[in-house]
Amino acid sequence: MALMTPEQFEESLKSVKPRVFMNGERVENVLTNRNTRTVVEANKASYEWALDPKYKDIMTCHSPLINDTVNRYTHVSTSTDELIAKANAGTFTAEMLGTCIYRCVGYDSFHSLYATTWEMDKDLGTEYHPRFLEYLKMVQKNDLSVAGALTEPRGSRKEKTPDWPDPYLSLKIVDKNKDGIVVKGAKINISGAFGSHYINVLPQAAHYKGEEDYAVAFATPVDAEGITFICQYTPYSAERDQADDLEELGNPLYGQRETSMVVFDNVFVPWERVFHCGEYQYSVKLVTRFAKTHRMTCGGTCKVGFMNQIIGAAKLIQEYKGLNKATHINEQLMEMVALRETSRACGLAAAYNGAEEPLGSGVYLPDELMGNVSKLNVANAFWRIMALAGDIGGGLVVTLPSLKELKNPETKDYVKEYLGFGSDAPAENIMKVTKLLQNWTAGLHGVGTWHGAGPIMAQKIMLQRVIDYEHDKWIVKRTLNIKD
Repeated sequence: MALMTPEQFEESLKSVKPRVFMNGERVENVLTNRNTRTVVEANKASYEWALDPKYKDIMTCHSPLINDTVNRYTHVSTSTDELIAKANAGTFTAEMLGTCIYRCVGYDSFHSLYATTWEMDKDLGTEYHPRFLEYLKMVQKNDLSVAGALTEPRGSRKEKTPDWPDPYLSLKIVDKNKDGIVVKGAKINISGAFGSHYINVLPQAAHYKGEEDYAVAFATPVDAEGITFICQYTPYSAERDQADDLEELGNPLYGQRETSMVVFDNVFVPWERVFHCGEYQYSVKLVTRFAKTHRMTCGGTCKVGFMNQIIGAAKLIQEYKGLNKATHINEQLMEMVALRETSRACGLAAAYNGAEEPLGSGVYLPDELMGNVSKLNVANAFWRIMALAGDIGGGLVVTLPSLKELKNPETKDYVKEYLGFGSDAPAENIMKVTKLLQNWTAGLHGVGTWHGAGPIMAQKIMLQRVIDYEHDKWIVKRTLNIKD
């Protein structure tokens, strides 16, 4: 069963029982809670597209591991062409959902785990890579949704990890036995894991001698004993909870990005799902290989899809208000498109310039320089696009009445008249598009873009490490005939 239907995916989640809390209460069923349901719907859409003749080339590919067609989000890229296809899939899913596809972090972590387990086995004689391949085959054959987790609370940055008063601010191995390991700690800001089957866990940072118990990577079912999800809760969450009609919301089906803190309270992981255990020198490779892959995703692919939504909404508002010939708005839209295309170009360049890493592994990763430039560029570009869209949308973006007023006999005629702006479009359409702009420009996505895949300082640090100025210096010396 290499590809599940959307219905089979939803049915499969009925047997998954994660321990989830939101707004101070237990979420008994992620399929029926209005906020957690958005994650289910987003992942479910990826199953639908994989079977749709219009989109199957974007969402599926051939896996040599199982010699079958698989969902692209369970695959590992083995060429630059596949990295480019990965980039295009990221843009497609983002523009179709208007929020996260919650399989992307797991997808990116597959690349890091594949490359690094292969290298550890080659260098150290470990047996991680065959374990990982068996796990990946299981994921592909069953078409599982897999989330990913890296970010941790962490202690004072002035102290080394073993010196923190609380040793569990970074996920730690607390026991090993013949059957597996036991881990304790937490991961934070984790996207949509409770609506998945498995979660891939990687270290957040490099580790050093004396930190062997923190050098750990593994996969676990999301409902393993000891795992608790403590979900975000925002004004948008409350609005969704209380809405009489989800059509009143800016993204009715898929909502805002949903995340949680994932607590591991003495969670047992069998050896067959452990892919890194104590080899601290390789923690940094797991992190950096994930980062270069995920920064291409966040920088030049998914945010491009988000920009498409924002630009489309701004253009509709322009047309609804009869401002098609307004020079300043046309210039603003043109700037938004230029920012979008610059972001797209960076992402595609990272894929196009990708290479096998490490040599012999068969895994292709994006170019590190362009991947980091991609994310650094989009962090600033996205704020600018939100500002431009807010200007085009006007003050109504943050002063919009509820769409319920269209059903209120005492106010509906006023709202239809005065928020219709004399347009041929009904007031309801104008209000819905304005509400979508509110979600983007006054919602969670600005900070989410800034920090997703690491804050901009992380990209700046990596760029300082990978930039090579030798060629630039050489061409100047050649031009001026300078001899060393």
